[in-house]
Parts: sequence; C-alpha cells; structure tokens
Amino acid sequence: MKGKTALITGGSRGIGKAIALRLAKEGCNIILNDRQSNEETIAEIKKLGVQVMSVPADVSKFEDIQKMVEEIKLKFPKVDILVNNAGITQDRTLRKMTPEEWNSVISVNLTSVYNVTHCVLPLIPEGGRIINMASIAGISGNFGQCNYSASKAGIIGFTKALAKEVGKNKITVNAIAPGLIKSPMTDKIPVMMLEQMIELIAMKELGAIEDVANLVAFLASDQARYISAEVIRVDGGMAL
Repeated sequence: MKGKTALITGGSRGIGKAIALRLAKEGCNIILNDRQSNEETIAEIKKLGVQVMSVPADVSKFEDIQKMVEEIKLKFPKVDILVNNAGITQDRTLRKMTPEEWNSVISVNLTSVYNVTHCVLPLIPEGGRIINMASIAGISGNFGQCNYSASKAGIIGFTKALAKEVGKNKITVNAIAPGLIKSPMTDKIPVMMLEQMIELIAMKELGAIEDVANLVAFLASDQARYISAEVIRVDGGMAL
C-alpha cells in the first residue's frame, strides 16, 4: 500500500488513531479528520516516514465535509482508502431518551457516513476501498442503545447497498462490527456491568484497538480485492 492515501474520520484517538498508525506502517499517506487537530497523533505518524494531513471538520455537517474535501484536493489528487470511523454514544433507554440524544447519535454515526462518502467518492479511484465502522450493536442490539444500534444497523445497510453501486469500478465496500474493544467508550461502562458483558465473550477478554486496525489493513490491501459487501465481526466470539 506504499504511496496510497487513506482518510480516517475520527482518526486522532482510540480505534481511529490505531487504524491511522497501522496504515501508515504499510506506507499509506494519512489524512486525519476529527473535530480538532491532534498534534501528538500527527507527530507519531510523521515518524513512520509518510505524509500526514489533518483536516478538522464536523462529519455530521455536509457543508463542513465539502470544505474538507476541497482542502484535501489541494494536497492529494485521490483518496485510495476511506475509513468511516467517527462515532459517539448517548446511552439511555428509549423511554427516557431525548430527541437531542437520538438525533446527535444518528447524525454523527450514520448521516456522517453519507456526508463523507458522498463527497469523497469522486476522489476514490478504481480499486479503491471503503471501510465503515459498524458494531455488534447494529447486528444484535444493545440495551439502552436504541439510537446507537439503529445508527450502526444503518451503516450495515448502507455498506451492502453501496457495494452494489460501485463494484463495477472495482471499489470494495465492507463494514467491521467490533464487539467490546478496550477504548474510551468501554471505559465509561460501570465495572460490574462490564464484567457481566465479558462473561458473554468466548475468549473472556476485551479486544484491543489493534485487533480492529489489523482487519482494516487487510481489507484495504490487495489481498482483499474480492471481498465486498461483508460485515466482519471482531468480537472474540461474543454471544448474540
């Protein structure tokens, strides 16, 4: 993948940062998107000998993404790999969930995937890769996460439909469905609840952000050229 360019949304920390570093190790130039620039992440990527560009933007706002793409075009003529990773949680049972909590999660997690993919698609060449971050919550649902589960299920449907649209251009579109991955999101889960959830995992442990990043690197490579419209779970054998 040396010399290719990858755009990662939500790429300055957590899973997004791990993906950026993993692709940089493969020789990819990296475009980081997040609400704010992260100089520490940028410095780490630069040490790997690739070009790096940070373009802060709110992925839930179409106009922000249009401006972001115009900035990208000034430095990179194409985006070979798009990773739609940005996401948030606003957990609450549906009975207590406010319209703001519903709309913010749907906007950042799902509408952003349309915004970014729609605007970046003209820059993706034949043989490009689009990788969307779903979740096991989008497959099986999670208590107190109707908004999050709906957004991730939407990403799965989006992935399968888009794969049929762009396949003629040899562009693959796949989704990754992480389970319990050690990250800032899982750090918010109460300890007792987390222990109960770990008992549902066949491997009896949380996954690492690198487990997700390694799968992204594979799906972005030529080795995965004939894999498209798939949803791949990274969950240690978590029971549905």
